[in-house]
Amino acid sequence: MPTSDSLHSLVLHLPIGTTALSAIFLFVLLRRAASRGFPPHLMWWAIGVFTYGLGTALESSITLFGNSIPLNKAWYVAGALLGGYPLAQGSVYLLTPRTFARATSLITVPIIVALSIAVALSPVNMTAFHPEKPGGAILVWTWIRWCTPFLNLYAVTFLIGGAVFSAVHYFVSGRRPRRAAGNVFIALGATMPGVGGGMAKAGVVEALYIGELIGIVFIWIGYALCVSQPRIEPTLHIEPKMHAEEQANESLNKAPDHPQPSHAKGIGNAKRAIEGT
Repeated sequence: MPTSDSLHSLVLHLPIGTTALSAIFLFVLLRRAASRGFPPHLMWWAIGVFTYGLGTALESSITLFGNSIPLNKAWYVAGALLGGYPLAQGSVYLLTPRTFARATSLITVPIIVALSIAVALSPVNMTAFHPEKPGGAILVWTWIRWCTPFLNLYAVTFLIGGAVFSAVHYFVSGRRPRRAAGNVFIALGATMPGVGGGMAKAGVVEALYIGELIGIVFIWIGYALCVSQPRIEPTLHIEPKMHAEEQANESLNKAPDHPQPSHAKGIGNAKRAIEGT
């Protein structure tokens, strides 16, 4: 029987697996983006998966080698500030007019840059520092932590809200049920790190590690369902068209060689038979 210490150690090592999955998922997204001319929504999603994996990679480093102030601060930027924002911004570019998407980027990106600089410059409360687990409580400038819920609300609105909206749309319309199911998985996957992050603020960072792993798995499943297309037989309605063309050609072949009053009429009927298929 595994002991509580061994289970706790296993949970602390979960970010290693999450980082590996994020790296593979990032490759899949970049390959699809390259095949489609690097559209902005796919590039934002790729940035989101990169920062997602970066956050879990920092968690892995802390678990394996121990925590430090630079690692802790980098984790806060990657996880708290950039956790869901790039993925949400990808949904903004996908679901809203391009002018609106660009306007939101011009507003939100400078805010995140400013908050990241503030995290780097913030004094540190060493009494809140943990040698094995990262946390935001080490930041003396607590106003930074009061700003992150607004970024989380932005991510919830456009990432989770956009996925729910798309799922309802496809379910109601009855079209593309795979995309409907895929968006449900994306919404659930995006919720998991948020739930874990809320518990991490209370000091239970292990819940964040579990939520991150479940989240990336669900998001990837949802993405795979959304981009998969059912096979469509390419031979539909080809035979009737060929049959009509053969009839038209047969009519033309039967037409007399010398001019007759009905000759033009026969050719016209043959042409109409072809054009009507």
